[in-house]
Amino acid sequence: MRLSALLFMAIALAAPAHAQQAPPSAPADSPRADQGQAAPQKQADGQALHLPVSLDKIKEALQNAPSTPLLKIDERPTFRVQIRERQKIEALLSTLHFKNEPTPAGGIYMQEQQRLMFNPVDNPLVQPYAAFNQGELLTILIENLVGKYLAGKATDAISKAERARAEAQAKDEVRSAVAEYCNAQPNAGIGLQICSSLGR
Repeated sequence: MRLSALLFMAIALAAPAHAQQAPPSAPADSPRADQGQAAPQKQADGQALHLPVSLDKIKEALQNAPSTPLLKIDERPTFRVQIRERQKIEALLSTLHFKNEPTPAGGIYMQEQQRLMFNPVDNPLVQPYAAFNQGELLTILIENLVGKYLAGKATDAISKAERARAEAQAKDEVRSAVAEYCNAQPNAGIGLQICSSLGR
């Protein structure tokens, strides 16, 4: 275990040392000897002078920042909401068909069974309303119309009259109870406000 740790450390330290080695220099008598020493200095000066970003320009741009922000804070956002479920429900309900016909006595299935069992041509007296002649049917119609349109108004008038009679009877009962109370008081309740309201 210690051997593998030492081997790992040796490999890790050898890689940076190899990267820092200087390139082989040219012989002194060659014409490139002077240029080889000056080239790294020119490269360092060139990198310092020709950077892709100038810090002075960034500072200057930050100091001359526009006074108006790019995004206006006082603008109100616009929100839109669409409800699509209601449209789906309305589309579903529009496909349904509700019949507004009155329901016959016994229901629609009983009426259909009656129609199939007792044909109107063969059994005319078994049909609904067959027991009534035309005069009786007219009487039933008039009774129904009177009951529908006039009975409600008559009931309202009777209930109003009964209410007025009950209110008058209650007032009389209260008046007689107050008179009894005042008569039981000394001096027949003179000086009491409730007794003076009787109007003696």
